[in-house]
Amino acid sequence: MTTVVKVEDVHKCFGANKVLNGVSFEVSKGQVVAIIGRSGSGKSTALRCIDRLESIDSGRITVCGHALHSRKLNLKKLRTDVGIVFQSYNLFPHLNVEQNVSLALRLVRGKSRSQAAQTARRVISQVGLADKMHAYPEQLSGGQQQRVAIARSLAMEPQLMLFDEVTSALDPQLTGEVLQVMESLAKGGMTMILVTHEMSFAAKVADQIIYMHEGKVHEAGDAGILRKPRTPELQKFIGGGL
Repeated sequence: MTTVVKVEDVHKCFGANKVLNGVSFEVSKGQVVAIIGRSGSGKSTALRCIDRLESIDSGRITVCGHALHSRKLNLKKLRTDVGIVFQSYNLFPHLNVEQNVSLALRLVRGKSRSQAAQTARRVISQVGLADKMHAYPEQLSGGQQQRVAIARSLAMEPQLMLFDEVTSALDPQLTGEVLQVMESLAKGGMTMILVTHEMSFAAKVADQIIYMHEGKVHEAGDAGILRKPRTPELQKFIGGGL
């Protein structure tokens, strides 16, 4: 299988705080990988390093053929190959849904207004918001705004999608809407890495689950590690440490 992401012995500090302490893992094309762990375990930092939103102190990261540790890295090309969705939606309040999604297509991909609009309509329909095409962010629920943010990333036709705790600010009903879209992407073969606290969702869709603890990959495997954790740290996390 084609390796899309390769993280090798990555270290990252913020001042005296060592956030990543020798992290290594691989993601193959079409795989869904869920990263779980307590707050402060390094999971979101690891995700941000994969999109080069954070630089690393040592180690190697290769994403979609891009060597992130190389001085020759084409950051613009990396960002077109990798889509990332955050907890905050970061939509432009003065643009409607279609405009929010099509803007980067015109500015980054160089598509015409009509080409961008056509792609925007397709991905907005894909996330179930065809009837909200001309609505503005303030007219949408949190779950709908998050789905627009996902559509905006999908419009760029990335090889890899990253999700950083995208449902943590949503109530259960709206969380379900967003997870349904993510599950549909997974079934469609999208390569995905998601940082999540949704254990049942991780168990359902992830091919590989990575449990991070104190800046390291403490335990990794399929959904079976959630049913039968091998370490007391993961057992405690699942049993009530959420």
